[in-house]
Amino acid sequence: MVVRRCPGWEELDVLEAAPDGPVALCADLGPASLLAAYGAGVYPFPASDEYTRALNEVVLADQIQEGRIRLVGEESADPYAVTWWSPDPRPVLPVSATHLSRSLARRLRNRLPWSTSLDRRFEQVVRECRAGRTPLWLTEELIASMVRLHDLGHAHSVEVWEEGDLVGGVFGLQVGSVFSMDSMFFHRPGASKVAVTDLAARFAQAGGVLLDAEWDSPHVRDLGGILVPREQFLRHLRRTAGDSLRMPTATLPARRLAQPKGSR
Repeated sequence: MVVRRCPGWEELDVLEAAPDGPVALCADLGPASLLAAYGAGVYPFPASDEYTRALNEVVLADQIQEGRIRLVGEESADPYAVTWWSPDPRPVLPVSATHLSRSLARRLRNRLPWSTSLDRRFEQVVRECRAGRTPLWLTEELIASMVRLHDLGHAHSVEVWEEGDLVGGVFGLQVGSVFSMDSMFFHRPGASKVAVTDLAARFAQAGGVLLDAEWDSPHVRDLGGILVPREQFLRHLRRTAGDSLRMPTATLPARRLAQPKGSR
């Protein structure tokens, strides 16, 4: 038996882990654990129910016994309740290259009366991201910790508004000049893409460099997403983790995002 346990996220060497599976198991979804994990380039995927938790045990037990997946935290906690991921390569959106499609930019310029804001309805955005999703990885415990991290200034949301109605948004956690986007939603076509593009613009203004997309998808690629080696992503994350950046919070017209970057 080669079970390997780390007392905390600071002791986990993510570069040793497989590129396409969980890198660790840890039941602790508290705010301090989340913040340390994101700082190590790792994000959680909680089991949505007992069946998923049991499936984790069946599929991952051998890898734990062989030491290929690390256990983090207290020995008494149920390790199979939450898997933690750090894919290689990592999908990211450089804030300088994040953009809207021509058709969506045209719609913004011509007729969409949308506006955007920062941190105006954080918990509402999180719960909209949770609504109707399967599997239900945004558990109540994770939501409570994210709300607490928002109160502490680490987690943020961007909202997209149409005449007072919340029609799209994105939320995530900021570590230095990297912002990890956990989820997004839309009630109007294109609203989640506008939310991400607005986040990139605000983060760039504050001195941010990368939006971490966590999972690769066509949606991410359409916005300008690229894949970078995990080692490169972690090197940047560690180098800038201590940076203190404050994004502008003003409510702004979304059509500004349709203009060439130099003219905004």
